[in-house]
Amino acid sequence: MHRYSVLLRILLLSTAVFGCEANSAGLPPAITEQLSAMYPDVESFYFYLHKNPELAFNEYLTANKLAERVKALGYEVTTGVGGTGVVAILRNGPGPTAMLRTEMDALPVQEKTGLSFASTVVTKNAAGETIPVMHACGHDIHMSAWYGTAKLMADNRALWHGTLMLVGQPAEEIVQGSAAMLKDGLFTRFPKPDYALSVHDESTLPSGQVGYHAGYFRAAADTVTITIFGQGGHGAAPHDTIDPIVIAARIIMALQTVVSRENNPMDPVVITVGSIHGGTQANIIPDQVKLQLTVRTFKESVRDRVHSAIAREVKGEALAANAPKEPLIEVRRGVDAVYNDPELTGRMVKTLRAAMGPQEVVEMPAKMTSEDFANYGLAGVKAVLLHIGAVAPARLEAAMKSGVPLPGPHSPQWAPEYKPTIKAAITAETSVLLDLLGGSKF
Repeated sequence: MHRYSVLLRILLLSTAVFGCEANSAGLPPAITEQLSAMYPDVESFYFYLHKNPELAFNEYLTANKLAERVKALGYEVTTGVGGTGVVAILRNGPGPTAMLRTEMDALPVQEKTGLSFASTVVTKNAAGETIPVMHACGHDIHMSAWYGTAKLMADNRALWHGTLMLVGQPAEEIVQGSAAMLKDGLFTRFPKPDYALSVHDESTLPSGQVGYHAGYFRAAADTVTITIFGQGGHGAAPHDTIDPIVIAARIIMALQTVVSRENNPMDPVVITVGSIHGGTQANIIPDQVKLQLTVRTFKESVRDRVHSAIAREVKGEALAANAPKEPLIEVRRGVDAVYNDPELTGRMVKTLRAAMGPQEVVEMPAKMTSEDFANYGLAGVKAVLLHIGAVAPARLEAAMKSGVPLPGPHSPQWAPEYKPTIKAAITAETSVLLDLLGGSKF
């Protein structure tokens, strides 16, 4: 059995023994009581957010709701940062500055969860098309926990000192929001944090369990568009043509060897051809074909080498087929890799295990998905992205036994087990912030 599957079984058993919901017994008793007392309001806010999702850079209603709630808690609130971003500052004497980020945007997905509070929102995208919208990545979970943590920190200022910076970030799903906020002066108009934290829901961990990974955690993602030129003609006379569809097929197969034969398997790379467009009907050989690729890596050196290898393979296949001209290769570098500061990760893990119990804080593998939280670390801030389990332990164990995967983020069926997930996220965020801001040690 795969080592990670064995580990997951052990973790699920631990969760069953110690209880399914997040254990906040390690927090100061007053905060534990406050969390229980305020949870119904947080849950109600979660239902509202889930029912009213908004797309990237259109999170106007969402941003206003977040801003209203934290302003009522005594935070200095600024809206419209980087488009629709929210920045809330709570100053509590001298000390470090710690930042907690949440994402606000949803996805163009039609919800199929069957939940009583499911989204029925439809809107128009930038192209004017009418599309459904859903919080299919759990940002509603993140925002609810963000607000709960904001309230606990505001109500317990005697336990910490320094500056708390809460960031409601737009457009994470299109990996543009953090760059927009930074360009708009996030770290110049407001205090530049010493530490940055964010928490993301996770479909491979039981609800309430915190997952961490020091170092490279989420991959860089680039888009490559390739236009292959041939010589079109009649499908009955391929010998009188240069078929770009055949060249495209050979390129697709050749690209797989970049991963399997040119790359060190200890430095993960994913090359996915997600789109092929060429031709109009069966008996016509077209004169060009377009491919769209996503390329995911962790290390910059690997990233550069893979792009060079792709260009070489593409040009080589076209040359071998006697294409009339060299393919056009357009590279759009996307978001960089998320790098969790190892020292800060270790500090957080120690704090979280004391606050939540050792069995509730586990190391998890790096993921090839991307996250624009990377930009905060690249801006010179010690940053850590944690994940929080969001699936009922029994469901996760059953899926593992059957081999049938459960829906995860970006699925129309993604429905986190919200109560233990939100509670655990609030507990984790509050514990870490209290420690970073010179407060309670657990």
